[in-house]
Amino acid sequence: METIAMTSSKVVSRAEWLEARKALLVREKEFTRRRDELTRLRRELPWVKVEKSYVFDTPAGKKSLSELFGDKGQLLVYHFMFGPDWEEGCPSCSFLSDHIDGANWHLPARDVRLLAVSRAPLAKLEKFKRRMGWRFDWASSFGTDFNFDYGVAFSKEDVAKDQVQYNYTLSPAYGSEDLHGLSAFYKDASGSVFHTYSTYGRGCDLLVGAYNFLDLAPKGRDEDGLDFTMRWVRHHDRYGA
Repeated sequence: METIAMTSSKVVSRAEWLEARKALLVREKEFTRRRDELTRLRRELPWVKVEKSYVFDTPAGKKSLSELFGDKGQLLVYHFMFGPDWEEGCPSCSFLSDHIDGANWHLPARDVRLLAVSRAPLAKLEKFKRRMGWRFDWASSFGTDFNFDYGVAFSKEDVAKDQVQYNYTLSPAYGSEDLHGLSAFYKDASGSVFHTYSTYGRGCDLLVGAYNFLDLAPKGRDEDGLDFTMRWVRHHDRYGA
């Protein structure tokens, strides 16, 4: 059995621990109230009508953005990093996507469809999906402007300059023409589609249930000594015993 090193926390009596825990509870409740307020403000953002036509490759044939909704009025698109020339999906995006199938048991009951979109051709997506054992729908935007228009794909020239417009600011490209994010869309009764929200980078942290569990563990995410935070993450079929 692996020996877990002690953290810097001191060891105290049960009474002292309870006092400290109640003090932290006050801060936790404050955080919950502020998160609820932030969620309300997110819902109050103005919307942008999607005027451009996009056509995606899916196992059921060509689909427009409107058709990706299926019979739902709300669509969440996870922008999964999988470039056209890649042979497998990004490990960090795979880490997040391991949580999608569980959510999809429940989201349709709230009029939400959640799926992934990547620039890789559909055959590559389907092969990797089978390897990972995922059930969620995954559409290919290969040959379209969709990923570029929603801020998760970049030209070779901008990547070479290491300056791309990502997360609403000029950002390093990290050597990749594809980065990750999530976008939300709404379809009204007339069939018009609206872009309501997009988030990138650590804005997607809340989607990673494993991170939320780790944040409750004594050592937390334990990433401080790594050369980048998610250096430890592997495709789930590549961890050791």
